[in-house]
Amino acid sequence: MLSWYPRHRRDLPWRHIRDPYAIWLSEVILQQTRVKQGLPYYLDFITTYPTVHDLAAAPQDEVLRHWQGLGYYSRARNMHHTAQQVVQEYGGQFPGTYQELLQLRGVGQYTAAAIASFAYDEQVAVLDGNVFRVLARVFGLTQDIAAPASRKAFQQLADTLIPADHPADFNQAIMEFGAIQCTPQKPDCLFCPLQQQCFAFQRGLVQELPVKSKAKAARTRYFHYLVLRYADTVYMRKRGPKDIWEGLYDFALHETDSADFPAVAVVDAVQTLGGQLAATQAAEPVAALRHVLSHQKVEAKFHAVELAGPLPAATLAATGLAPYRATEIEELPKSILVANYISNSAI
Repeated sequence: MLSWYPRHRRDLPWRHIRDPYAIWLSEVILQQTRVKQGLPYYLDFITTYPTVHDLAAAPQDEVLRHWQGLGYYSRARNMHHTAQQVVQEYGGQFPGTYQELLQLRGVGQYTAAAIASFAYDEQVAVLDGNVFRVLARVFGLTQDIAAPASRKAFQQLADTLIPADHPADFNQAIMEFGAIQCTPQKPDCLFCPLQQQCFAFQRGLVQELPVKSKAKAARTRYFHYLVLRYADTVYMRKRGPKDIWEGLYDFALHETDSADFPAVAVVDAVQTLGGQLAATQAAEPVAALRHVLSHQKVEAKFHAVELAGPLPAATLAATGLAPYRATEIEELPKSILVANYISNSAI
């Protein structure tokens, strides 16, 4: 690994630094995100919030707006909270050991190991999807990597491999090796430096390892958005906790068991909110969009409604809806589904 890495590694900005804040930022962004997708977000965040103090002081809505499109928004909320924790409890200095880093919100074993080794040269092995795959193939480990109980066996093996004198380089190397050499579908086995030692290659099991149980089938949800417009404003609201897209903004929402939501249902829904249509009939959906998440699919229809007057104050208080102008909507954090609708509509 230490010989392979300098000759093949990608030139990425977080590999030239020892700053634990920047390393932490890159690791949070790259969790469940490809480097190509995450790199622009990292550059945006490190430019907008160059220190942990800057990130801690930012409003959460602003942080979520910069995160928009990355998904898994709990990462952004945890990141913001952790920045505040580092400032308030640690004086703006990240803890200097693996065990102390684990005390930070949203910092698990992998992230703590990455920061501890990259910033402080602590001899602790990282274990992400790439490392799981390399270890399973090279050493012939058949435990299900999706099972939490398997982590201990993999971690013990990884910890025996990491050298005391080059922990950062080794961790970077094995992750990079999994990302560009020992890839999931078409690993470059022909030019692999571990070919002779690889259990999977020698036994024709490259496609069978690692073992990973299939995730449960994603359920489908049907969202019917009422895009309520009055004058030069559109009504939006902030989503609450315990559901997808917590803290992001969308429109008045009706969730049903089917894709059907006829015009008469739109009229009834608007009237229930205390609104009056400017026209005698609700418009047909201007867009039908699908968004696939890790555990569910959202089939959304957007029903554009022109109101004859503003929604009553009682409705705003009960629903959290509020009128926003186009320039204000641009600054609100939104799911990529809602953002795509807005970018393709007249809002």
